[in-house]
Amino acid sequence: MSAILAVLEQRDGKPRGVSHEVLAAARRLADASGGTVDAVLIGPNGVSTEGLGAHGADRVFVVAGDGFTLYQGAASAAAVAERAKAGTYAAIVLAATAQGRDLGPRIAARLGLPLLADVTALSTEQGIVATRPVYSGKALSRVRVTAPSCVISVRPNVFAPAAAAKAGAVTAVTPPATAARARTIAIKAAARAALDVAEAPVVISGGRGLKEPANFKLLEDLAAAFGNAAVGASRAVVDAGWRPHGDQVGQTGKTVSPSLYFAIGISGAVQHLAGMRTAKVIVAINKDKDAPIFKVADYGVVGDLFEILPRLTEEIRKLRAS
Repeated sequence: MSAILAVLEQRDGKPRGVSHEVLAAARRLADASGGTVDAVLIGPNGVSTEGLGAHGADRVFVVAGDGFTLYQGAASAAAVAERAKAGTYAAIVLAATAQGRDLGPRIAARLGLPLLADVTALSTEQGIVATRPVYSGKALSRVRVTAPSCVISVRPNVFAPAAAAKAGAVTAVTPPATAARARTIAIKAAARAALDVAEAPVVISGGRGLKEPANFKLLEDLAAAFGNAAVGASRAVVDAGWRPHGDQVGQTGKTVSPSLYFAIGISGAVQHLAGMRTAKVIVAINKDKDAPIFKVADYGVVGDLFEILPRLTEEIRKLRAS
C-alpha cells in the first residue's frame, strides 16, 4: 500500500478549486495500490477544510497561522517537508499553478526528490508513470519514477475532481519555525473580478488581429454569454500593453487546459501553442487561411472576426436562454 501526499492551495481562507483536482490525481495513484491520501492545507487561522474529504482526502493536516494569509514559499515548503518526513509517501502531488511552480522545486530540493512538472496524465505501470508535454508541447514524454518517492505538479483542468465517500479527518499542525529570507507582504490583484484563465472551463483568447485594445470588448461579451469563460491574450497583445500579464496564455504566460478554447485573431506561434495545445476542443477564428493555429484547431473559421463574434455571441445567448 502506498500513501500519497496532496498539497492544497487556499484563497481567502477557502480551498481553491484546483485543490480538488490535486486530490483527484492523488486519489488515482493511491487507489491503484490500495493506499491512502493525506492532504496538507496551509492557510490563515480558521481556513476551511469543507469538501476535502468528499473529494478524496482520508486525512487533512492543517497548518494555520496569521503568517499564512498570503502564500509564503519558504515557510510552506518547510511545513510540507516536515509532514512528508513524518510519513512514508510514494509521491507528493500539487498543482502546476503559479504557486505550485514556486513551491514544487522548493519541496523537491528540501527532500532530495525528483520533480515531475506540469504532468497531464498519470498511471501505475511497475511504479508511477507520468506524461508531460515537452518541446513547447510538440511532443509528450512518459517518465517512469524509479526513486522511492517524487514530487509531481499536475496541470490545472486536466484531472477532473471526483467524489469520494470519506469523512477526511482533520488534524491541526503547528507551523515549523523557519528563518525566511523573503516574505510575501501583499498581492496586487486585478481590479476586475474575473475567472482565472488557468482555471476557467472556457477560455477566449485574442491576438493582434483584434487591432486595438477596445476591441477586446467583443471577447468579453462572448465570455459573458457563456457565463463560465475567461478572456485570455497572446504575448504580443500583452507586450503591447493591451491586456495585463495575468491574461497571457503561452510559454511565458499561463498554461491552460480548458474544455473549450477560442483562439481569435491569433496566428498560432509556437510560444502560444505551448500554453493551450492540451485544450480539449480548440476553435480558431482568423482571416488568414494559412495561419499555423489551424493546424492544431479542432474547428477553424476563416473570416472576419468583427463580423463573426457578434453573431456567435448572440447565438450563445439564445442557446443559454432556451
